Order: sequence, then structure tokens, then C-alpha cells
Amino acid sequence: MTDHTLPTARLGDGGPEVGVQGLGCMGMSFAYGPTDADASRATLERALEQGVTLYDTADAYGAGENERFLSPFFKAHRDEVVIATKFALSIPPDDPTKRIIRNDEPYIRQAVEASLRRLDVDVIDLYYMHRRDPDVPIEETVAVMADLVREGKVKHLGLSEVTGDELRAAQGVHPIAAVQSEWSLFSRDIEAGVVPAARELGVALVPYSPLGRGFLTGSFADAEKDLTAGDFRRQQPRFTGDNATANAALLAPVRTVAEAHGATLGQIALAWAQQRARVHGLPVIPIPGTRKPARVEENTAATRIVLTEEELSLLEPLAGKVAGDRYADMTFTSAGRE
Repeated sequence: MTDHTLPTARLGDGGPEVGVQGLGCMGMSFAYGPTDADASRATLERALEQGVTLYDTADAYGAGENERFLSPFFKAHRDEVVIATKFALSIPPDDPTKRIIRNDEPYIRQAVEASLRRLDVDVIDLYYMHRRDPDVPIEETVAVMADLVREGKVKHLGLSEVTGDELRAAQGVHPIAAVQSEWSLFSRDIEAGVVPAARELGVALVPYSPLGRGFLTGSFADAEKDLTAGDFRRQQPRFTGDNATANAALLAPVRTVAEAHGATLGQIALAWAQQRARVHGLPVIPIPGTRKPARVEENTAATRIVLTEEELSLLEPLAGKVAGDRYADMTFTSAGRE
């Protein structure tokens, strides 16, 4: 039973109807330092009560551990949730800075069977290609994914970090319900090509890291100084050294807008992301990640904040002033191929 606090939006022309804010589950078992399993489980339940129905994971998060962790929750609420997971990316445990990407058919078939087992479900609601291998034509990859739909293993298809042209090519093979890419006050590169293509094709946008991996909330100012040794953010250029100092100063206008609304910095960042739907004319379902029930309540409350044109103008220049790239290696992103 939910509080029904969230309006809904559809993922693609024929995709599922979901709450306009989802939940990114990666941090519950991967990337962001020590976790509390009980708190994470409580977070999942509270999210559902708030009207969150899209839950996002991937086989790469903890080498499948995130999918295993989420399985009992999904099983208990199977008819109430939309499960999104991904294939194509693996991260060697002995070198967390390294990325291995595969888009070939044998790997995809192996990956989907493994995810179905770990999730303990008969079908995956939304199956994403996590990252693009430029050496494999995207039409071939999507054709294999389309076979999974016909075989009843997957309901809907998604792509992550693809360019506008790659999205168009994929859509020519099989309908794409959603494109997932980083999109926030600090990361707006997808607005040049990906967003117009998604609008043209009727594809929903699912922004990951809409809170700038926590930086936009003001919860840390320098990853190397403020975060634990195992935290993934210590590897990201914009969160360390001189870049972090410069970027922390950019939060001043976010604080100004937050004070005007009696809101937190994070709520303003999320309200901005939610309003991309109106600004760009397409469904936008951000998936902020958290491991605390109180944060879910804070995040979903942001869907009720409407920023004025004056406030949007104040926030407009921020992304152009950000120091440092999203990743140390941008070749794995759509921006690296546009």
C-alpha cells in the first residue's frame, strides 16, 4: 500500500507507468562506502509507500550482489514494482578504476540468465544496455535484446549513455522505453543530442546521479578528505582537489533558491531535474540514490517544488562552470562519442 504522493509518467510509448521519481539502488551494496542493510531495506519499503515504483540496479553493482540484495523486496512486492537492471559492464574487484564492456550476443544471453537467477524473477521489466561497445554495431546488440523480449525474459528495453544517433539506430530495430544518462545541474551534456532524439522518438529519460552523486546536496566538499577510502567518488575528477573547491563555490545560487523555498539543496537539484520534463517536452524520471528512509521522503517531496523562471535562470549557468569531467575516462559516456 502506498501513500500515492507521486504523479506518474510512462516509460516510452508502450512502456510501464511509473512514479515520476524512481530509486537508484546501487549504493545499497556498492560504490559509496560502508552500508547498513537494515536501513537500506527500510528505505526500499518507505520508497514504495511514497509512490516510488521504478527500482534501478545492475549486474555490475557489487558483481551481482546488489541484485541479490534487492531480490526479497522485489519478490514481496512483485506486482507493485518495475525492476530495471543492466548488462554490459563489469568492474574487476582488484581494480575498481577499470571497466570491461561487452555487447556481444553470448555475453548478453549469459548476463540475462544470471540476472534472472539473482533477482529470482521470471521476467525483467526494463533491461538496459549499461554501456556501449563501439566495436559491436548497436543494431546487433538491440536485435539480441529484442529476442529476449520475444522469449519472455524481458518486457521493455533501455539504453544507458548512448548518443542521439545511437538511440535512433536502436529504435529502428526495436522500441526503446528509456535512456539512462547522467543529468543534473552539474551535468547537462546530453541536452545537445540525446534529449532531442528521445523527445523525437517518444523515449523517456531516466537521469542517474541527479544529485551529482551527493555533491549537490552539500553533504561533502572534497571526496578525498570527506569520504571513506572505498568510496567511488574519490576517483571522479570533479570531486577532488582544486576542482572540488571550485565546484563547491557553485552551490551558492542553489542555497539561495533553497532558502526561498524552505527546502534543502538536494530538493532544489531534484526539482530542477523533475522540471526538465516540462522544459524539454518528454517524460523524465530521475533515480536519486539513497540508503535512508528520511532521504526518500525528502527526495520525493521535491516533486512538489516548482521553480520559477527567475530561479531557473539563476541556476542555468552552473553546468557550464563545473570544473572536471564526470569520469576520469569519458570514452564510456555518450559525451565521449558525440
